[in-house]
Amino acid sequence: MGRVAFLFTRAPHGSAAGREGLDALLATSALSEDIGVFFIGDGVLQLLPGQQPDKILARDYIATFGVLPLYDIKQCFVCKTSLLERGLSDGQTLVIEAQHLTPQTLRDRLRDYDIFLTF
Repeated sequence: MGRVAFLFTRAPHGSAAGREGLDALLATSALSEDIGVFFIGDGVLQLLPGQQPDKILARDYIATFGVLPLYDIKQCFVCKTSLLERGLSDGQTLVIEAQHLTPQTLRDRLRDYDIFLTF
């Protein structure tokens, strides 16, 4: 299996994309160690701690991205510009440790991967 990049680009509420992507990511981690996880655009919102989906009657939010280190998934990247565009700081506390990279650096990192799955 080639190197696999998971790109999370959607907000945590309003669709099951985050949950489905995380399920696929965890399943793939059993088959490959060459996994990178990228949070871009609204996908950076998946990593915010303290979300309360019940306040907006959302049932599709998952706060389980924090399990990634337990699955030995360490290559996690967050787009700095996406954070700033959403009113968050580059030093924003997230539910996982991730490298904060510029869009250009993210593109450069993505060149190292063979397979891309977007959620």
